[in-house]
Order: sequence, then C-alpha cells, then structure tokens
Amino acid sequence: MFNAANRVEAERLLELMVKKYHPLAPKLARWLEENVPEGLTVFDVPVEHRRRLWTNNGLERLNREIKRRTRVATLFPNEASLLRLATAVLMEVDEKWQTEKRYLSKTTPQPA
Repeated sequence: MFNAANRVEAERLLELMVKKYHPLAPKLARWLEENVPEGLTVFDVPVEHRRRLWTNNGLERLNREIKRRTRVATLFPNEASLLRLATAVLMEVDEKWQTEKRYLSKTTPQPA
C-alpha cells in the first residue's frame, strides 16, 4: 500500500488488507485499521520528497555522530552531563543543516 500512486489508492489497499486478515488474525486487522492510516500521511508530501523520507539514513548518521562524540568521553559524572554533550552535538548538526545543502528543498519542482 505504501507503493500506491496516491493516498486514495493506499487507503483502498489498506481496506482490502484489513478485510483479508480479519478472519485469520482479527487483532492484526484491528491494529492495521487503527495505526496504519497515520503512516499514510506520507502521501501528503510531494512525490519528489517521498523517496528521501522512506530511508532513515539521516537519522542513522545523526546517531553515529552522537555515539562517536560520546565514546570519547566514555564516563559521565551524571545524566545531565551526557544530555549537555548530546544536545551540543544536535545543535551543531542542526546549524549545519540550516546553512549547508538542503536534503529536501522547500520548493517543489514543477512538472516539465
């Protein structure tokens, strides 16, 4: 359903999936019905951006950077000191994201 052409088609496929699994796995069908529609908000994003949103490369890179920087300190006297370092790393990364090349442009390319 997440490969559907648009949200309407994705919702139709979700409905079919719920009907298919309801007799076999009613708990799963209920879970799908309650939780998956929230994930369909990806269809509200321009098509050009969806491919990048499907990956978690940015998040993985951010987590690696936090791990790299905290590994150097190895021992923190308290939780607050760890949070200060992690916050400093996040602020540094945020500054880079604000000033360097954009991962997702703010404008959507118009079809040719």
